[in-house]
Amino acid sequence: MSGFLTGWLSVEAPVLIVVLPLIIGAICAVMPKDKIAWLLAFITTLICSALAFDLVMQTRGEQVLSYALGGWDPPFGIEYRIDGLNAPVLLLISVIGVICTLYALSSTEAEIEPKKRAPFYAAFLIGFAGLLGMVTTGDAFNVFVFLEISSIATYVLVAMGASRDRRALNSAFNYLILGSIGATFFVIGVGFLYMETGTLNMVDMADKLAVMGDVSRVSQVAFAFIVVGLGLKLAMFSLHLWLPGAYAYSPTAITAFLAATATKAALYLLFRFVFTVFDPSLEFIGATLTWLLAVLGVIGMFVASFQAIFQSDARRVLAFSSVAQVGYMLLGVGMGTALGLSAGYVHLINHGIIKGALFLALGAFWYRYGIVRVSDFKGLGKIMPWTMSAFTIAALALIGVPGTAGFVSKFQLLTAAADNGWWWAVGAIVVTSILAVIYMGRMLEAAWLQPAPEVNGKPVQKREAPLPMLVGLWTLAIAAIVFGIVPSWPVELANGAAQVMLGGGL
Repeated sequence: MSGFLTGWLSVEAPVLIVVLPLIIGAICAVMPKDKIAWLLAFITTLICSALAFDLVMQTRGEQVLSYALGGWDPPFGIEYRIDGLNAPVLLLISVIGVICTLYALSSTEAEIEPKKRAPFYAAFLIGFAGLLGMVTTGDAFNVFVFLEISSIATYVLVAMGASRDRRALNSAFNYLILGSIGATFFVIGVGFLYMETGTLNMVDMADKLAVMGDVSRVSQVAFAFIVVGLGLKLAMFSLHLWLPGAYAYSPTAITAFLAATATKAALYLLFRFVFTVFDPSLEFIGATLTWLLAVLGVIGMFVASFQAIFQSDARRVLAFSSVAQVGYMLLGVGMGTALGLSAGYVHLINHGIIKGALFLALGAFWYRYGIVRVSDFKGLGKIMPWTMSAFTIAALALIGVPGTAGFVSKFQLLTAAADNGWWWAVGAIVVTSILAVIYMGRMLEAAWLQPAPEVNGKPVQKREAPLPMLVGLWTLAIAAIVFGIVPSWPVELANGAAQVMLGGGL
């Protein structure tokens, strides 16, 4: 199926979407004025969104795009490969990149020192390109390269939050240590796969592993290292210790971007390796899915939800909520069925939209009134009604209220678990959704049902977030409603991704 772009742009889209932000990021680093750097970043993310949408359209109906870099055909050269599994993730990353860049126009004025703003946009584009490269490439070692590009830029961006809160430096250091451990585990796993197959191309790896038939100890070790390495990157319980600090103390635009995209790109890689490089029908992989990923996912759903309930900092509430939501996705992966994989994938998309909106709203509360604690939400619905309304929509979607995107993916997970006979998983989804009512409900109750704070006996003046913040925030909030009422498109994309995973190849 053809995309909406034509000619050279459409043909070169798989490589342009990665190369363009890398080049513009380097240019932004030397820009004398931060507004020019912002404009370049915004235009770049817009172009990447158009390219990503074109790739989604081209890969509908089981189409696969293969782009050989340098004219060297795979498996001898590096291949960028786009299909129904990674194209929707590219679109999610690109659109969130546009929204967070627009949001940063206002937020960086309050959070980033003037001399650091151009480097901020440069680091953002480098990290953005790294995530897109991780998702686009069909070469296992290239995945590691882009993983490191994205991670290094992210460590810098998290540390830039020190202008607002010095704890960002400690959080960036923790993220660096644990992220480096995760990347090391991953590249060791790739090394073992190369030792076993003699190739780094993921399609060729899958073919050679299939020909070998018998499971060797080397491929088992490779699988274990890759799962642990990616588990650290996607914040799988109990490998999530880097996440609360990184989300709580980063610049707000970066927090929203990371929450909506970084763990999703790592989860995509888990999908890719488990279901298309390795054979999920093998006994040891089936046991890993059921007894490791699904079980840890459910434990993470409970533990992280309870931790969120007892947090006083709203940023940490949402951070622990993200760990719990990753648990939902891992539960879908652990089922290993078409319904389960589709449900986990659609929750990946929906959670990116929902959590992005929540963190953008939280950043707007801080921008106007310095609010970060749950106890300070009193009366926010009266003094920032538009911002708080968008936050409320996203919060209801996170809980899984009917008519929102969160309900669609949670209902699919319930259906998949029941179809699989996993009634314990059905109970876990229901109970942890009730826990979400508690930790999100206390913020909504304070904002809408408690009186607005007073200064010198007078109510605090009503002040909304700046327009660039509201535009991005409401775009995501509306998407959370639209995909809840008319969920056909994300569900169709998720079904296509599940078909790729269970189709026996990339």
